[in-house]
Amino acid sequence: MKNLLLLSLLTLLISCKIQKKTTKATTNNDGDLIGIAIKSNFLVEPHKDWFDFSYNDYTPNKEIIKQLKPLINSVKIKTFMGTWCGDSQEQIPVFYKVLEATEFNFNNLEMVTVNRKKKAPKSLQKGFNIIRVPTIIIFKNNEEIGRLVEYPRETIEADLLKIISGKPYKHSYEE
Repeated sequence: MKNLLLLSLLTLLISCKIQKKTTKATTNNDGDLIGIAIKSNFLVEPHKDWFDFSYNDYTPNKEIIKQLKPLINSVKIKTFMGTWCGDSQEQIPVFYKVLEATEFNFNNLEMVTVNRKKKAPKSLQKGFNIIRVPTIIIFKNNEEIGRLVEYPRETIEADLLKIISGKPYKHSYEE
């Protein structure tokens, strides 16, 4: 009886942990992705055209990538974007291209897709003050060290380098 109770408790804990991590992106009634997405979610219609266009149209700055590469895997990144949003459609493919160029560990990226009210399933946006998308939040040692909001000040790679290297940085809506 004791073993059965222990097994039941263990199964419950594991299923709760799995359920928490698997808020996979799904399509809502408007055709937008909402939930946790990965790059492959954007490589199918109706998202493929805008993703491929922005991804293929961008060439990261090699010198900045070289400086960013040894620093990038010291951080975790949480991104909020909307597949319905023009700025997200332009910036998120570029963001992926920059991360790939730096050999970023994608296990340290969480991409949350939100609806037009900037809400996600299970309130994944709660506590992050998401007003505009995309919002890219960079964490070091579980502390937010900076964020890019809607569009970069310079380029995504230049802005990431400033944030991660600890240089002064204000996102597009900070004065």
